[in-house]
Amino acid sequence: MIGIGAVYVFAGLVFAVIALLSAGDSGNPKRWANTAFWGLFALSFLAGDYLGDFGNGLLVLAMVLIAGTVGLGIGKNQTTTVQQRGTSARLYRNKLFIPALTIPVVTLIGSFTFKHIALFNPAQITLVSLSIGVIVALLLARVLLKQPIPAAFQEGRKLLDLLGWASLLPQMLAALGAVFALAGVGQAIGGLAAQAIPGGSRFAAVAAYTIGMAAFTAIMGNAFAAFPVMTAGIGLPLIIAKFGGDAAVMTANGMLSGFCGTLMTPMAANFNIVPAALLGLHDRYAVIKAQLPTAFLLLAANTVLMYALVFR
Repeated sequence: MIGIGAVYVFAGLVFAVIALLSAGDSGNPKRWANTAFWGLFALSFLAGDYLGDFGNGLLVLAMVLIAGTVGLGIGKNQTTTVQQRGTSARLYRNKLFIPALTIPVVTLIGSFTFKHIALFNPAQITLVSLSIGVIVALLLARVLLKQPIPAAFQEGRKLLDLLGWASLLPQMLAALGAVFALAGVGQAIGGLAAQAIPGGSRFAAVAAYTIGMAAFTAIMGNAFAAFPVMTAGIGLPLIIAKFGGDAAVMTANGMLSGFCGTLMTPMAANFNIVPAALLGLHDRYAVIKAQLPTAFLLLAANTVLMYALVFR
């Protein structure tokens, strides 16, 4: 049965190739640091189950040591020139979007259809569908755009070189959120919220959950880190258990509210600080300032939307 294990192997092999390409890049003064960092990350996917919690913890500490002391460098990727990309854009026009759009389309179709096929594990069908979508997109890029498969890995390495360790923040912060939830942070927040929220106010409970998701996301830098804490502290005991709300509606709107917090914070460095650096903006917080009005409007809309739908 194809499940999360196959996805981990696929991701591990991709990062292993990135590590090998980094090792062969003599133009990168820190190529061995890049090789070690992405090699250890690949190892976490390929052998994480065998390493155990202690082994994986040591692996993460080694990655932090590399990123915090030596640092990661930017190599000289074997990629196309600006002129070549311009030529491709004029030649293929809107066909360039087909491989990229294939990924969400295949993921959506697979999420609804693969669960009825015994070959796939229904519990992890979305991640499996996403992986299949990536593979299909690579093949389409090869057939439609005449791009060699190695070009995808070179471009992937280029992006990872630019982002560096910040590209791992979502995964690390999501893990930190799970640790917070196990440590009882959610229950502590829930106790405080129960005292502050008027006893029979459904709207107050919804607002506490959505605003709390945004605020905690802004602190943590990632909605996946905030989700288990706020859901355990406010969502489950108040919105669902006390007021009988719909779990699917609550979690969907809760994550959207958390993403509003992502737009507001420098802690979400890979979304808000790195792009400013890549664009060469003089104000490192320019992206956040531009997003703030949208973030507050979306948060208000999500709060109203959840209140209107979660108790139906």
